[in-house]
Amino acid sequence: MLVIHFILSGLAGVLICNSIPHLTAGLRGEEFPSPFSEPRGVALSSPELNVLWGAANLFIGLLLFRSPVWLGFIIGFGGAGWYLAKHFGKVRAAGFKKP
Repeated sequence: MLVIHFILSGLAGVLICNSIPHLTAGLRGEEFPSPFSEPRGVALSSPELNVLWGAANLFIGLLLFRSPVWLGFIIGFGGAGWYLAKHFGKVRAAGFKKP
């Protein structure tokens, strides 16, 4: 196993995990925070922007997962999921900000 495959698999896990909330919110027609809102990750972005951002994350994540190392993928996916759950839990508790 090459170290680069482990790193790329971890990055793929992060991107694929991040695509899920953006795609689900966008496809439901709901606004959701994205890195394109001000303040980043706190203010709401349009459903269309979230679908584009989620699709880009999914597409790039799948491209990076060409030589899969499952442990790297699981660490990346799980770590991103843990961080996103903590971050958006705090954001939801404080209330989303309208741009």
